[in-house]
Amino acid sequence: MTADASAITFENVNYSAEDIHILKSITGSVPEGKITTLVGPSGAGKTTLFKLCNGLQSPDSGNIFVKGKQIDHYEPVELRRSVGIALQKATMISGSVRENLELPLKLQESELAVDRAKELLNMVGLDDTFLQKKTKDLSGGQRQKLSIARTLVNRPDILLLDEITSSLDSVSRQDIEELIIKINNQNGTTILWITHNLQQALSIGDYTWVMMDGEVVETGESSFLRNPQNDRVKQFVRGEIE
Repeated sequence: MTADASAITFENVNYSAEDIHILKSITGSVPEGKITTLVGPSGAGKTTLFKLCNGLQSPDSGNIFVKGKQIDHYEPVELRRSVGIALQKATMISGSVRENLELPLKLQESELAVDRAKELLNMVGLDDTFLQKKTKDLSGGQRQKLSIARTLVNRPDILLLDEITSSLDSVSRQDIEELIIKINNQNGTTILWITHNLQQALSIGDYTWVMMDGEVVETGESSFLRNPQNDRVKQFVRGEIE
């Protein structure tokens, strides 16, 4: 991997819905194999940007490249294997942990081997006994770990995380943070993580993007959050803009 290798590149990307210009000329690159955190006020367009990366929505104009390939040249299944997404609300089907883990492969008319299921659970800090547990009996932290394990079934190169620790207690939040760092270190997985927690962005992110009003207004190594140059970002970091 070269020093400037990019997992995702945006070139002048625009997106509107219901006559609202949600993303405005987004340009920038997400470094391969690194953790990039995405922060900004509510309504800044962060989740919409994720949906474009995963092919759930398409831009009105501009180009998005995933691993150097234009995103609309991917088959949808191929794209979602390469770019996994885990959301704040870990949606589960009723049934067992194994049934939920297997869901991405069921959609591809395939099955998940027991050994692979155990490996995935162990990867996220859950032991083998969880396979037969009902998802309704899991704690919030356990559900989030299962959600991440399910996202890892397809061995994605890029992992999109949308506020995945915002509803967790501090112990569960720390568990998830350590898990994501481990996945990044061991697998070289590129992580793009939306968080409202600036301390988390500082401590977890190699790089950070600040989005406001549908624009990327400042980027750099995450340490810039301690002393941002943009006046609006200064206000946001001080808590004056929510």
